[in-house]
Amino acid sequence: MTFLSDLTSWAWAPILLVAIVLYKFVLRFLFGMVIVPEDRIGLVTKKFVLVGTDRELPDGRIMATKGEAGYQAKMLAPGLYWWMWPWQYGVEMQPFTVVPEGMVGLVLANDGQELPTGNILARRVESDNFQDTIRFLDSGGQKGRQTSILTPGTYRINPYAFTVTMAPMTDVKENMVGIITALDGAPLQPGQIAGRQVEGHNNFQNIDSFLQNGGNRGLQPQVVLAGSYYINPWAVQIEQIPMTEVAIGHVGVVISYIGEDGEDMTGDTFKHGNIVRKGFRGVWMEPLGPGKYPINTYTMKVENVPTTNLVLNWANARSEAHALDRNLSTITVRSRDGFPFNLDVAQIIHIPANEAPKVIARFGSMVNLVSQVLEPTIGNYFRNSAQDSDVIAFLSTRKERQESAREHIRQVLEIYNVNAVDTLIGDIVPPEALMKTLTDRKVAQEEEKTYDTQRMAQEKRQGYERETAIAEMQREIVKAQQSVEIAERTANAAVKKSEGEARSLQLQVGAESEATKVRAEANAEARRRQASAEADATKLTAEAEAERIAKTGAAEAEKILAIGKSTAEAYELQVKAMGDDNFTRYKITEEIGKGQIKIIPDLVINGGAEGGSEGGINGLLGLKLLEMNGNRNDRKNGK
Repeated sequence: MTFLSDLTSWAWAPILLVAIVLYKFVLRFLFGMVIVPEDRIGLVTKKFVLVGTDRELPDGRIMATKGEAGYQAKMLAPGLYWWMWPWQYGVEMQPFTVVPEGMVGLVLANDGQELPTGNILARRVESDNFQDTIRFLDSGGQKGRQTSILTPGTYRINPYAFTVTMAPMTDVKENMVGIITALDGAPLQPGQIAGRQVEGHNNFQNIDSFLQNGGNRGLQPQVVLAGSYYINPWAVQIEQIPMTEVAIGHVGVVISYIGEDGEDMTGDTFKHGNIVRKGFRGVWMEPLGPGKYPINTYTMKVENVPTTNLVLNWANARSEAHALDRNLSTITVRSRDGFPFNLDVAQIIHIPANEAPKVIARFGSMVNLVSQVLEPTIGNYFRNSAQDSDVIAFLSTRKERQESAREHIRQVLEIYNVNAVDTLIGDIVPPEALMKTLTDRKVAQEEEKTYDTQRMAQEKRQGYERETAIAEMQREIVKAQQSVEIAERTANAAVKKSEGEARSLQLQVGAESEATKVRAEANAEARRRQASAEADATKLTAEAEAERIAKTGAAEAEKILAIGKSTAEAYELQVKAMGDDNFTRYKITEEIGKGQIKIIPDLVINGGAEGGSEGGINGLLGLKLLEMNGNRNDRKNGK
């Protein structure tokens, strides 16, 4: 098979060689045959024209449309052509023009009419996307950069007539806004910084429609939102910026730099700027609510105005997240007595949503509101307030001064369409020397209070000890009283016992006497005389003894009763003479003296402030009782 294949290839070689020679020398030279492949176009150059014909290119033209010598506007599409002799026509094969996906083709015309003065782009003419050069030129196509572009696809374009450059599509990213600057068009109107609003150009993808409808060159009021666009970068420049965001708790006040002058909507009472309807130049009456907006920041400005309570700090070490108070610092004031001291202040304000445009129209921004109104108003108020008082008085009347500042600032801010919610005085830092004096004074006052407290504690402790001693003495008095009652009852019991014993003895003696008598009568009648005599003697003896015993018991009982009565009478007389309390103290002292117990110093007599003279008398009375008790003990001990 290999041999046969080689043989076959060698057999065809002469045939191919003959075909090439036939084409070159016979078909090409004799019949002018040209074959254009299916993926190519044939660019024709005519080398000369026949003698006697008047077919020269017009001045300034490079493409021949009517058979003139030179580059021919008409191309050869894929196919077979005759009578294109090589000595008269040059045919060059070129690939198709392909615009890939994601790209656009920018077309530069190498031939055509001159651009009008002031134009930088050639206006579109019908030419089947530049594939029909003759039609382009005959329709008045202009040389230079074209407004029309080629979208992705394949085109049969004559590269002698047109130069195609690839450029990426315009891609506006999410949350971004495309700011448009037109490079061609009518000049801007006097007094305007951006062109007029033009419709019908499909987001500047049809730049010819934009120009035909009177679009201006320069900055455009319209923007392009997120997406991909077939935009001619020779006609339009796009700058991408983030969308304008109005945060929650804020409104966006729009300041438009373009448009016609609108009618002022605030009336005659507001003299600080024009507030107009939407679409006119000035501050718009209706603010934007929270959200994202495709705002052209070159033609409009959005001022975010907080509608929630806003805290501003006049303090070196503290600033809120909104940063409007980043330039505010601690207020330094000077008192009436010449001391400088620092003062921290916090101001809470609120701007209603419907008043936000007036605030912006008056001040231009929230930063200007703070620097032009709040900072001087609050600073000067506290400086003036401090000059009317010394430092000590300022510190002591902080609450009153805070309330006064709140009312004063509220009245001032109402003029500027701002609500003052509250004014708060923070840390106050007096001079160091004055603070040391105040500290020393306070320490001395506290020490004095401490000493008074300690003294009162000592007095209370002494009172407690005195009451404790009295309570102990009262216990001894109770014991003494109980002893007296016991003694009385013991005496009474002894008397009763003696009386009982006497009666018992009498009964016993009587019984014995009767028994003796009976025995005497029974024992001996014979001894009657003797027994009678002895019985009489015994009877007399018994009676005498019984009488003696009875009298002895009665006498002892009477003695005990007399002693008890005399003791009770003596106690009663002593109570009447000395008083209940003194007698009680006396008995307590006597009982303590019996035990030789010393519970208080010998020579301490205390008359407290609360007791008065009674305390002194009680002390002297106690001392006297001790002396009496000592003398009594000496007598008992035989001294």
